Amino acid sequence: MAENQYKWGVVIIACMAIFIIVLDSSAMNVAITTLVVELNTTLSTIQTIIALYALIIASFMLFGSKLQDILGRKRTFLIGLVIYAIGTITATLSINAGMLLVGWAVLEGIGAALILPATTTLVGASYEGNDRITAFGIWGGIAAMGAAIGPIVGGFFTTYLTWRLVFASELIFVIIIFFFRNYLTESEPILKWKDLDIVGALLSIVSLILIVMGILLLTKPQNWAYVPLLIGSGLGLFLIFLLWQRRRISKGLEPLSDISILKNRIFGLGNINSVISQIPLAGFLFIIPVFLQQVTKVDAFTTGLALLPASITILLFSLLGARLSSSIGSRYILMIGFVISAAGSIILGTSFNLYTQIIDIIPGTIIFGIGIGFLLSQLTNLTMSAVRTDQETDAAGYFNAFKNLGYSIGTALIGVLLLLGIFGGITTSIENSSLSGNMTKEQIDSSVIFYVEKMQTGTLNVPPNTIPQVNQILDSTISSAMKQTFNILAIILLLGLVTTIFLPSRIKNS
Repeated sequence: MAENQYKWGVVIIACMAIFIIVLDSSAMNVAITTLVVELNTTLSTIQTIIALYALIIASFMLFGSKLQDILGRKRTFLIGLVIYAIGTITATLSINAGMLLVGWAVLEGIGAALILPATTTLVGASYEGNDRITAFGIWGGIAAMGAAIGPIVGGFFTTYLTWRLVFASELIFVIIIFFFRNYLTESEPILKWKDLDIVGALLSIVSLILIVMGILLLTKPQNWAYVPLLIGSGLGLFLIFLLWQRRRISKGLEPLSDISILKNRIFGLGNINSVISQIPLAGFLFIIPVFLQQVTKVDAFTTGLALLPASITILLFSLLGARLSSSIGSRYILMIGFVISAAGSIILGTSFNLYTQIIDIIPGTIIFGIGIGFLLSQLTNLTMSAVRTDQETDAAGYFNAFKNLGYSIGTALIGVLLLLGIFGGITTSIENSSLSGNMTKEQIDSSVIFYVEKMQTGTLNVPPNTIPQVNQILDSTISSAMKQTFNILAIILLLGLVTTIFLPSRIKNS
């Protein structure tokens, strides 16, 4: 360990790394409209990029964890940082959606998948006793802070400067980390490249990508025929991955990850609850900006301000929940969290109408944030405390993979439900009014999809004198779709409540 005056150097470096990764996940949601316009793309494309960022992290997480055993934790961390930096530069200079996808979703995602598990082991290996508890507390707090201030940072840059500075500013952190990299301790490699389970890595990566891509295809009815094929293939490949891991273990070969921990009831339930909690959180962070910018016509910075009460509440109650766990018990805090966040979702669902203003949604976002904060305060400890010390690396890989998979599914699924609700509602409203003129249903569908996907930057193909009425129908339909979507979020959260019944009443604190 470093000298006492520098003993927090490792956790500071780890915190800077986790900060920029989390910042990406929340800062760019408020820039959706600007990205659609400046990159001449569509809402579904931006939704796909946001979902793919979390998905790539999830898909490469097990590979990133195992790479530490081959290269060492410090080298793996620095390689991930280089890849992340290249992705950040690419995203900053993006001239179209494809370039943003490669830079942000793919390169930054792969880099983050190498960085995240390495930060966990770097911090864990550098501290002991109370220092270790403090270090992980700081690490978790900074991650929560990154998520909390992300919408404000993204909103400020997008509105007053440019969204590109969100990515460019991350390079400053990358440079600082490289400058102080000597504080990091290296671990001795325990495996060789020939021990790497390449087949397992490919199976895990491809299976998760197919599942989420199948969900994303739901946004366009003409692609629905491919949805069962993609999701079914993804689930099938993941099952093959599990069987492949078991086969390698039975033959005495090194698996990509220890699948035996998935049989641990508490570990499994912890991961299920983590996925369930991430789905509504991701959906909330995606669809609230869509509504605010499309219906209330506010800018990115105002959108960030609107999300700030929820972000602060999540941060505060995640810290409060951690303190309460010693007296109340994790299981009961999770139950409270699921009930409160579901109540917040229902309240939010009733807040949206044609005349909704930001102040109208604040109570619901705060209640939602309280519940999510309680959930996030317990899930890491609940899940990781269920495994042995020698299983922590593999367990961290699974936990982070499933957590990011949940976030990716949330962005994809909830975004799809909102878009389908908008498309269906507008089409029906126009067909039942006098606004359709001589347009066929197919023409109406095509025009509506183009109009919504372009975030009102295109022109709906109806008679010019009916545009105000169409805009009113559009805003009304979005409001109705928001209510339906938040009701679905409440159902998902109540499903999480049901799963907590199977947890023990007391869970040890690590």
